[in-house]
Amino acid sequence: MEIKGFTYGFFGKRGQYRSKEGYRSRELMFQTGINWMCLAVAVMQERVSSTEIKFDFAWNSSDRDIMAAVRHAHENGIKVCMKPVLNCADGVWRAYIDFPDEDMEGRGAYWDAWFESYGNFMKYYAELAEETGCEMLCIGCEMCGTERKEGHWRALIKELRQIYSGKLIYNTNHGHEYAVKWFDAVDYIGTSAYYPVARKAGATAEEMCASWEKVKERLEKLSDRFGKKIVFAEIGCRSAHGCAKMPWDFIHRELAHDEEEQAAFYDSCMRVFSGEPWFAGMFWWDWSTLIYDTPEEAAADNGFAIHLKKAERVLTEWNKRL
Repeated sequence: MEIKGFTYGFFGKRGQYRSKEGYRSRELMFQTGINWMCLAVAVMQERVSSTEIKFDFAWNSSDRDIMAAVRHAHENGIKVCMKPVLNCADGVWRAYIDFPDEDMEGRGAYWDAWFESYGNFMKYYAELAEETGCEMLCIGCEMCGTERKEGHWRALIKELRQIYSGKLIYNTNHGHEYAVKWFDAVDYIGTSAYYPVARKAGATAEEMCASWEKVKERLEKLSDRFGKKIVFAEIGCRSAHGCAKMPWDFIHRELAHDEEEQAAFYDSCMRVFSGEPWFAGMFWWDWSTLIYDTPEEAAADNGFAIHLKKAERVLTEWNKRL
């Protein structure tokens, strides 16, 4: 498998990537046998309806933070995908960023303004990715409401290729892959692969494999259509009972701790996709910027983290084999 990756750093605050704890967290992540790190750098726009993206100098990771994390990965022989992620400070999912195609005067002013700001945001990080030698740049994450604006996206990609010489990936959301008509313009087709692969809580890896096979068939056809390999730009499942039915879930904290179901999700996905020539690999979601220390803390954590859980052993063994 080309990409055996993990996502690191999402919502990492200023200074954390360079902290002692940040370095330690990455070292533990590297020990799982990954060969890629996806560095998810979060920046906000004020509301889902905003057309301007602003940098928060008190909160956002600085260039020095990012440079330190990239250098640390490269020193350990690990490639880096720079992933600037846009979020909305009002709590609305970025997939709902959308505007009327025309304003009251029949112009596309809303879209033009937003793409100008988003383009400046992406070009800033494209320059940083180029200067730090990042091997891949993710140009968008789950921006479903914007994907129909094909002309704007193609124009932005053209600009980014003048700045950045590495590989480009776009990360749509699961189930939305066929809505993106411009995947031919990037190097990899990316998706957030939070597919519901279980019908009941506590499903086995074998049961999940049957569901993954259906997903595989659909995605292989998409790969053939564009002649591009597919990457699970995000994929994961919480260590909570029933989460394989809704792997995207981060809200239901009342669910019981379940490392078996999380491990089965990891194992089943690796079984089904690891040998496919059209499948480039995956970035698991996510490795915390600052990680916990003890088995007791792991047993109390029902989030996406796999450190000191059964899924960590499953992934480490798979990474050794591939």
